[in-house]
Amino acid sequence: MDKRKILIVDDDTDLSMLIVDMLEDNGYSASMVGSIDEAYDILEKEQFHLILLDINLPDGTGFEFCRELRRVSTVPVIFASARTSEDDKIIGLDMGGDDYIAKPYSLKELMSRINSLLRRTYGFETTGSKYTLMAGEDNEIIVDTATRTVTRNGAMISLSLREYDLLHYMAERKGQALSKDKLISDVWGAFSEVEPSTLTVHIRWLREKLEKEPSKPEFIKTVWGVGYMLKEV
Repeated sequence: MDKRKILIVDDDTDLSMLIVDMLEDNGYSASMVGSIDEAYDILEKEQFHLILLDINLPDGTGFEFCRELRRVSTVPVIFASARTSEDDKIIGLDMGGDDYIAKPYSLKELMSRINSLLRRTYGFETTGSKYTLMAGEDNEIIVDTATRTVTRNGAMISLSLREYDLLHYMAERKGQALSKDKLISDVWGAFSEVEPSTLTVHIRWLREKLEKEPSKPEFIKTVWGVGYMLKEV
């Protein structure tokens, strides 16, 4: 995808049209839908780099939609809503949202938040990178950072947010022995209180989803006394 693609899910058509114009003026590609059903329909056909999501929608809430979305995708989500209570913001973030902006907001602030979240998620590259992980001719796995997706032989593999972040981190450092402390610090956060056992569990989940024989991993290798390594292709 040459342009960053953004989906607006909001039943306020006039506002959505203003946002579409602003995004396209800033070099983005934008689509708008007014309901959760329409959002599901378009997401079955297209991939997006970011979703701007209202909470109060005609056929449900943005909270419910985000929870379902997180079962299959790590695409960044910004909640944009007239609901401004602290509880609503916490629920939105707990459901998997990456940011929350209260209506009414200025288009300038919205553009700044979109730019910031896209930079944090994808970096400054226009098209992102692809990492190919192979364990046999019929088991090609590709990590696509532009769309935050992982596929095996073209079929999508559903990963949690943390599973994707961990795999992406290791894919960028293929062939390097990575200590458990470094993986925890860089993937979960420098001040996280995550135990090594949590990392072990996530590695096991990745192997179950990616390896042909999880008990005999071909490319997510254990480096005894150190941590883990993603084998070079």
